[in-house]
Amino acid sequence: MRNFLSEKVTSLKPSGIRKFFDIVSEMKDAISLGVGEPDFDTPWHIRDEGIYSLERGRTFYTSNAGLKDLRKEIANYIERTQKISYNPDTEILVTVGGSEAIDIGLRAVINPNDEVIIPQPSYVSYEPCAILANAKPVIINLKAENEFRLKPEELLNAITPKTKVLILPYPNNPTGAIMEKEYLEAIAKIIIEKDILVMSDEIYSALTYKNSHVSIASIKGMKERTILINGFSKAYAMTGWRLGYACAPKEILSQMTKIHQFAIMCAPTTSQYAAISALKNGDADVETMRRAYNQRRRFLMNAFKEMGLECFEPYGAFYVFPCIKEFGMTSEEFATKLLMEEKVAVVPGTAFGDCGEGYLRISYAYSLENLKLAIERINRFIQKLRS
Repeated sequence: MRNFLSEKVTSLKPSGIRKFFDIVSEMKDAISLGVGEPDFDTPWHIRDEGIYSLERGRTFYTSNAGLKDLRKEIANYIERTQKISYNPDTEILVTVGGSEAIDIGLRAVINPNDEVIIPQPSYVSYEPCAILANAKPVIINLKAENEFRLKPEELLNAITPKTKVLILPYPNNPTGAIMEKEYLEAIAKIIIEKDILVMSDEIYSALTYKNSHVSIASIKGMKERTILINGFSKAYAMTGWRLGYACAPKEILSQMTKIHQFAIMCAPTTSQYAAISALKNGDADVETMRRAYNQRRRFLMNAFKEMGLECFEPYGAFYVFPCIKEFGMTSEEFATKLLMEEKVAVVPGTAFGDCGEGYLRISYAYSLENLKLAIERINRFIQKLRS
């Protein structure tokens, strides 16, 4: 029998995040600090709206683009937080999580062999999605000494006549790095001069701890060349509801909607009704969770300082990215040994790109109680390595 599998698909590496957590699920007394999932329950007013939609029998398909009322609320939210105006009829698409928006956004704009610039370390889906869209990924290795920001000269050096898209992943997963307005303006100038698109993944935009998030689409001349990705999973603790959205110029958005129409039809109806309540009434919930994450962030940074573990200070998302190069082990070796000896699961930095070697991603989307216990175990493990 012939081999029916796609060479492109079989050549993709599986996610480097899942390996450790398949082990953890069967390990007694293990603490997992790896999955980027809030430990908060979805706020009750959001759940109530979802329940009410089911009680009312709202189990039908919505329009391909999503409920009109939800698209209006998304437009209101972006206008309120970023001062960007999007037409809910032609420039907003509701998707099955932010991940679908990334996938169809790339497929809508890529021709074979177009180049997509991907700063790393970054979210595991960007590079595979670019490959599946028939693009050539061009990787920029970000540096801790630059606070994992994308520098203008790094971008310029990566651009070629074949460059079509820059993926801008801030606030960043896994590093927690942010890009403030002055840095975005320098990047925007290059984007406009070189006439390329930006896919700005802003799923953690509500979770910043230094200054309020600024979208690159808010900078003059950038809205018309930006695909803005966001969603409800992180800020509203709605991971399992699987709901995201994309905002883009109507010419791009219409093609994204076409792919969404054929592949998905529409995002889950119950989730869409719940998301309306999230946007209308959820600001206080987000602020409560943001304050809790910030407390945990400060706790981890202080703990690393006390144990002498080098770690750049993150100001976004809910991850820290400590450096473990001093121990002469690969990230995978360190993470495996930590899991087996101390029953603490973290993610090797290499899961987010080769330049993540020598780092670990630790999520603080977990209770302070669990974080304190995990830190005790990590400290014990490190002291043994140093002795």
